[in-house]
Amino acid sequence: MHADYPEDNSLARVRVGFLPLTDCAPLAVACRLGLDRMNGLALRPLRQPSWAALRDRLLAGQLDAAHALHGLACGMQLGLGGPQCDMTALMTLNRNGQGISLSPGLAAQRRDGASLADIARRLGRPLRLAHTFPAGTHAMWLYYWLAAQDVHPLRDARCVVIPPAQMGAAMRTGALDGYCAGQPWHAVTEEQGCACLVADSAAIWPEHPEKALICRRELADRQPQLASALIETMLLACHWLDQPDNQEQAAAWLAEDAWLGVPAETILRHWRAHPLQAAPLRFFDEGRVNFPDPADTLWFLRQYRRWGLWRGDGDRDIAQALCGTALYRQAAERCGVALPESGRRPALLMDGQAWPPPKTGADLAETH
Repeated sequence: MHADYPEDNSLARVRVGFLPLTDCAPLAVACRLGLDRMNGLALRPLRQPSWAALRDRLLAGQLDAAHALHGLACGMQLGLGGPQCDMTALMTLNRNGQGISLSPGLAAQRRDGASLADIARRLGRPLRLAHTFPAGTHAMWLYYWLAAQDVHPLRDARCVVIPPAQMGAAMRTGALDGYCAGQPWHAVTEEQGCACLVADSAAIWPEHPEKALICRRELADRQPQLASALIETMLLACHWLDQPDNQEQAAAWLAEDAWLGVPAETILRHWRAHPLQAAPLRFFDEGRVNFPDPADTLWFLRQYRRWGLWRGDGDRDIAQALCGTALYRQAAERCGVALPESGRRPALLMDGQAWPPPKTGADLAETH
């Protein structure tokens, strides 16, 4: 998966886990362009079969870092569904780019004007839906989307965990009514005729955080130079990816079997534009994408409490501890990447709620 280079013992070898998704592109680009070697690293990308497998290998020390769901780092920090492990989110890798698909029959009912609550009642049974990890972003997008349409995600639906690349098989057999996952799997299931995209994740929360570059806090604390070099490498890759002229080349690399194993044309279908796209998949946006914002983490903690996954306290302290803002700030300054302004403008979520609320933004302002 890496370009062929002569052996260089001066490089720090870093094992980085990923799942086959369009938004693993920064890792692919960093390897193919040799951006890691520019920063003294030799990245070894390791494809994982599921987010649970990636989590377990991080816990076991078999991975040094990962392209991962922002919520996966939060869940590991809290010990949700597995052993507790102190984690660091070094940076945000992308915003937007996820979606919710339904079976063609249910999607047709929505196009005909039926509300999701009416569709659920007509079924006479709970909706059968899937996401990718219990504490992950896709679970929270799906729950929020359902609740905003008067469908309770725990009473009116039965939600199961399925790796993103397996969603199509579950839809084809009729085991699912729909799912929430990342691209390109919505494009794939549309081409297969077994699902239709009905919601773009940016319509749920505009410019929401999605994947993060994460590692165990022990690594960030003991090897800050390595962690900083990882951030710088990925910032360069994210900047390259946000240039439209580079997307076809990135899609061609991702199409290889070692990465996604999906045609480049399929990958580009929903990367560039889709009628439902509320905001594009962004990797850099002049650096606005990448700051590991504690307010983003706080949103997930509040959602966990909302749905009974977590009943702890100290959520602001947890959010601040999880986000490697100091490391990011140092790496961004070395790369010449602008830091976000203090006092983040709230986003309006699909149910009319603003995030972050003014008080939350003030509480976390000192971390910017």
